Amino acid sequence: MPAMNFHDRVTVTIAGHVAHVLLDRADKMNALDDAMFEAIIAAGHHLGHERGVRAVVLSGAGRSFCAGLDLSSMGNTSRWEGDGLTARTHGNSNRAQQAAMVWRKLPMPVVAAVHGVCFGGGLQVASGADIRFIAPDARLAVMEVKWGLVPDMAGYALWRGNVRDDVLRELTYTHREFSGEDAVRFGFATHLSADPLADAMKLAQEIASKSPTAVRGAKTLSNRTPDMTVDEVLMAESVAQHELMYSKNQMEAVRAGMEKRPAEFVDP
Repeated sequence: MPAMNFHDRVTVTIAGHVAHVLLDRADKMNALDDAMFEAIIAAGHHLGHERGVRAVVLSGAGRSFCAGLDLSSMGNTSRWEGDGLTARTHGNSNRAQQAAMVWRKLPMPVVAAVHGVCFGGGLQVASGADIRFIAPDARLAVMEVKWGLVPDMAGYALWRGNVRDDVLRELTYTHREFSGEDAVRFGFATHLSADPLADAMKLAQEIASKSPTAVRGAKTLSNRTPDMTVDEVLMAESVAQHELMYSKNQMEAVRAGMEKRPAEFVDP
């Protein structure tokens, strides 16, 4: 399938049930301007309706994943007027939050490959992924307090349960840089990798070989259960399992396993 380009900022290629989303503004270290926000959201929404995509890899072109907000955009004061930030333009999110949340809201898993600089909004975009591979020498920061602001691109929602509270407070209040090694230790990233993109692709291909209905069901449970009571979690597990049992893909997973062959799944 030919590559798709969104607003001259994001390129998407799809091969073998895996979509590669490339933040493609390398000359600006993939900084977030208005066009980049629109492109990220448009790419995510497109993939949400792309039949056959079972896993997504999210990476940045050039020297960095994403340097955060393009500071020249801060001069556009009209965006801060009225209820621009509090308006829920994308379900439960505003536009900036959706650039990170769109990856968590996708029905299929998203694996981020982080290298170079990953500051502020870029760190929050990466945090929208289910799993993150990161280079040891990557440079990260919860940058917003430096500019007299707070993280507001869904970071607090996405870091909850991954990053220890006191660590997040310290890094937010001081906006000090930390490394990829630190990011894994703190909970911002999942795995250290000398080649984050290659490892992200390898994992995405492995995920894409599994039953897409089961994987989507597992992601839905992973998204929903942190806010549920124990009773609600137990019921949600049962409902999800009931929907999968004896379905076409579930039976194919069993047959393929017993026959020791690759499974041939039907995409939802």
